[in-house]
Order: sequence, then structure tokens, then C-alpha cells
Amino acid sequence: PDVMLSVKVTAAPYGSWHSPVAATDVAKETIRLDVVRVDAATLGKDGLVYWSELRPWEAGSIRVCSTDTAKNENDSDTTQWTKGDYNVRTSVHEYGGAGFFVHAGTIFFSNFDDQQLYKQTAPDAEPIPISPPDSKWRFADYHSVPARRFIVTVREDHGVVLTGKATEPENTVVSVNTDSNEQSVLVRGSDFYQWPRLSYDGKRLAWIQWKHPNMPWDDTELWMAQIFEDGTSIIESSLVKIAGGEGVNVIQPCWSPDGDLFFISDSAASDSYWSLYRADMSGLGGHCKVLGEHGHEIGSPPWFFNEAAYAFNPENSKEIAVAFKQNLQLLNTDTGKLTVIPTNFCGHSFIVFSADGHILTISYGVTDFPCILRINPATGKVDEICRSSKPISSLDNISIAEEITFETTDGDHAHAFYYKPTNREFKGPVGEKPPLMVRIHGGPTAQMPPFLNMEYQYFTTRGVAVLDVNYRGGTGYGRQYRDKLRKKWGVYDVDDAVHGAMHLVKVGEVDGDRLTISGGSAGGFTVLAALTFKDVFKAGCSQFGVSDLGTLAEDTHKFESRYLDRLVGLYPEEKSIYDERSPIKHIDKLSCPVIFFQGAEDKIVPPDQSELMFNALKSKGIATAYVLFAHEQHFFRQLENIVAALEGEFYFYGRILGFNPADKFEKVPEIVNI
Repeated sequence: PDVMLSVKVTAAPYGSWHSPVAATDVAKETIRLDVVRVDAATLGKDGLVYWSELRPWEAGSIRVCSTDTAKNENDSDTTQWTKGDYNVRTSVHEYGGAGFFVHAGTIFFSNFDDQQLYKQTAPDAEPIPISPPDSKWRFADYHSVPARRFIVTVREDHGVVLTGKATEPENTVVSVNTDSNEQSVLVRGSDFYQWPRLSYDGKRLAWIQWKHPNMPWDDTELWMAQIFEDGTSIIESSLVKIAGGEGVNVIQPCWSPDGDLFFISDSAASDSYWSLYRADMSGLGGHCKVLGEHGHEIGSPPWFFNEAAYAFNPENSKEIAVAFKQNLQLLNTDTGKLTVIPTNFCGHSFIVFSADGHILTISYGVTDFPCILRINPATGKVDEICRSSKPISSLDNISIAEEITFETTDGDHAHAFYYKPTNREFKGPVGEKPPLMVRIHGGPTAQMPPFLNMEYQYFTTRGVAVLDVNYRGGTGYGRQYRDKLRKKWGVYDVDDAVHGAMHLVKVGEVDGDRLTISGGSAGGFTVLAALTFKDVFKAGCSQFGVSDLGTLAEDTHKFESRYLDRLVGLYPEEKSIYDERSPIKHIDKLSCPVIFFQGAEDKIVPPDQSELMFNALKSKGIATAYVLFAHEQHFFRQLENIVAALEGEFYFYGRILGFNPADKFEKVPEIVNI
């Protein structure tokens, strides 16, 4: 029989607990699963499964791997395709996503260093560049079907800027002939494109497009046209707008095997949620909602390319695999019947329905790491193709998210997930409340789900509570909630961070004198704004955060160059609002210690945003630290830098809040004015 071993529980100050979660464990033993695919020419009938994974211990490189499930049914062997200096990562929109594709046994991928398009015919073959070396073209969001010998993709041309032909890169939809490698422009004229998708017979092309100042979760349009058999051109006379327009968002178009077009959409005219529709192909707008329910969304904001919240069974036009209500489900499009597929995971993305009858998905759990699953819906059998990390050895040390809703400004409510300090060997002293780290997600149009996050567990196992705030303006709570941040960035996000923290103080969960706030990118802006304009937090951490909204509006990339029009106001017409909300313009109000982490090659939020703030705090005599990582961009991908940022942040809080970490850090950030 199993024997339960008793564990001695020691009372020790919060923040000083010995933790089983090391920073190197968080970084080294965890890969990031990027995307899962099958061969577009076989639709997966061959049993081959492909995926890409980011490896922090290989300088953050993304590698393409595969396995043959027909040969390795139970314990699949992994074949690595890309090696050495090849890093499968596209920089279209700067954020990229899903940098490879498979067609007829050949992988096509974007290489990060030169952004050229390559093809590789076998795992041991040398990749061959197939795009012009000096073109300054970038590629993303590939698609094809068995009936065609070409790939459709989004191309972003930076050469037009370098030659002075345009002031910003040109985005188009192009085809790439898989034999000759020749490219043909299919669609141009809009500012942005996403999800070019061929019908199963290869005769029609659908895509999403939008123009400044919209983002892909704002007002977008779904278009469709017939395409010539050789893929060199669309038939202009067949061009029709299917859905979308002012106040309507459309994302993730997908063809059914019998030729119906489906998409996800919501509307600003009502408190709607992203729902699944069957298109009225006449373009008259008589679309049929197939799946949707108030309080539940399908899909997520497309910051990255190739998100897939649903997929058709290639052998059955009436059957869709869809992520809905924290489950993977089968939807019958005729009857509307939903059937839950048990997986023991609560989040599913990059869904692929293979022609061999299996569903592939990257799945996320509350107490388990992300996995690529291969599921047989007929038998219920679930196989793990790849894990991002080995299973948790002891769930006693895992802090499970508790969803909370709290009151905030203007009579409104906001949402968050709360993680209590949890360590099977420690508890806090009687009468002591734990410190709190409020975590602010980036975006700001985004959402943090309650999935297992080892960065949070790093803090909670050491005795620091974590509050992950899904402030107004985020996704997952409908269009009305998402639009609340319009003209209010720097106001509502700050209010919600403050009110979330004070809610936990009020109910007796945390120590009101030891509140900290942390975030990256847009979340870093909220951190700096909260520390500057509110007197609640005792310390903060900004990772590649924004300190000057005006500078961001003047010096950022095309994709987000007009994002602030909706979040703050028109620039420079409403410059006064930008100045009013920019922390760097009000440094006299800031008297709180801050640590900054920044990538030297960040083109989304350039280093000067952090450096300006650090130098201002330094000159004021306020405790601060600045850590600049060479060869890092937006987000940190290299092992040593992930470790340094995690340990450095915790060390900084210990110095400021007065607790002594049990860890013996090999390298700590230099804190000035302390």
C-alpha cells in the first residue's frame, strides 16, 4: 500500500522559504511549444506530426521537430529538422508566430537572422534559401491544400522603406510555387493581412484584412476571391467582401471540406463575445451563428500568426474540433450538438484535425505543463506527442489559481487570478501576512488564463503571493469589456491593478505594506504609471516597459504604429493626454524603487524607454537597477537571461521589502541608491 510520508512544516518569514523551484528549472527544463502541424499535401494521413519548439538553452532558438505516429504509437521518437544557426522565427508584425509550414514532405520556414524563406526536403538535408537575399521580405501565416503546388502566405516588404518608395513596410498576400519557388502577389492595398486560406479544392482564397488605426481585434474584414489553378493571380471579378467592417471584428476564417466558409466574429454594437459563424457567401451578411454563448469566447487576440481555436475534420464537413468553455469539444454543425473530449487539460490552441481521424492540439493545464496531444475522438485515447517539461513531482507545492472579481472605479468590476503562497514545508509566522506581487499582462489587449506558470510558482513557493490582473481592456470577457480601455490606457489598467491589490488587503490575504507590481511591455507601462501616479506599491519591476507614450507613438513598428490612437488619443493632436499619462513626464511624483530589464535589440519598445526612467530615478536618489541583455529582443528567450531576470527581480524585492531569500544567487543586479 502507498505510505503517506509526514512532512515537517516550519514557520518562517514570507519570502525566506526554501523553494523546490529554481530559476534554472523554470528556464532550462521548459521549452515553449510554438505550433503543431501536419503535411498540407496529405492532411496528416501519413501519421506524421510536425511542431516547433523554443529552446532557451540553445540561445532561444526555435527548432522544427517531427514524429511518425504510425510507427511510434505509444512512445513517439522525435526527429529534429532544423539545427545549428537556423532559428525558425518570423518577424512579420515583429511578433511573428508559426514560422514554418509543411508541404509534400518538405518544410518551409523563415530564418530569424536573415528573414529569408527556406525549404528543407529532409531532416538531414541542408536548408535552401528560396527568397531573394537582398529583398528584405518577411513571411508568415502559410497555407496550402493537397490539390495545389503552391503556398499562400503573408509577405511584409521592408525593402520599400529602405529604398524610399514608402514610409512603412508593405504587406501583401502572395503565393510561392513549391517547385519553382517563384512568388506572385495575389492581394495588396490594405495595411495588413492575416489568415490567407485556400478552400479544399484550391479554387477559392479567403483572407482577413484591416487598415490603420485598427488592430486585428478591432474592425476587420473577411474577403474571398477565386484563384487561378497555378496560383499566380486571383480572379478580380470574383472578389467579394464576406463579413466585417466598422464596429465588427472577424478572425480565423476556415473552409469546410464541402466548401462552406466559417469564421469567428463579434460586434461592438452589442455586448457580444467571439462566436463561430457560417458565412453567407453572397456577401449580403446573412451569416449563421454556429456556436456562441454569452460569457464564453472562442479564440484569442491575434498578436501572433496562425492561431487556431477550431478545425474541421477533413473527412467530415459536419464535424469541428473546437476549444470552448475550457474544454476541447466536438461540434456537429448540423445539429449544434457539443461533445466534450476528456483530456485533463483546460486550454487548447493551434488545433489541427488530421485526416487519419486524430485531433492535434497544444494543451495547457492548471497543474501540468503544456503538451502536444494526439487525440482519437472515436475511442477517447489521448497520447502525448511532446511535453514542454517533465511532470510536476509534487502537487503539494503548486499554488492553484483562484478566480476573483473585484470592484473598481466608475462603478465597474475587473477580474484576476490569485495565487496563494504554497510550500509543503513552510508556513508564515502567526500574525504575518505575505507580500504580494501584482502581475500586469502585456498587450494591453490580452488575457492571462489560470494555466500552470512556473514563474508564478517561483514566487509562491518562496512565500510571495501573486495576483494576475485581467484588467479592463483585456480579452476573454466580451467585446464591451475589451473596448473599455479605449482612450483609458494608463487609467483603467492602473485603477484595476490598485483595486485588485487593495481587495486582497481588505479581505486579509496580504500585507498592505509589502505590495509590489510587475509587468512587461504594455504591462511595464502600467507598472510605471501605477508607481508614479498612485501611492500603493512599495516596489516595481518593469521589463521592456513603456515610460513615454509620445516617444512610443513616434518610434515603434508598423503593426502597432496607430494602436495608441484608440488606447490614448490621436497623436500629435492630443499630445497633452500622452504627456499627462507618461511616467517619465512626472518623475517628480515617483518615489518608489524600480528594477528594469531590457533587451538591447528590442524594436517594439526600444531600450531608451527603460534607460530614461532608470537615469531619472538614479538622479533622484531612489533605489533602482537596470539590466540590459545583449542579443535579446521583445521578451527574453535565452536561458541565462531568463534566469537573471527572475532571480534579479526576487532579489530586488527582498532588498526593498526587507526579507532574506534562502537562495544563494550567483549573480545579482547592481542596485544604486540603496
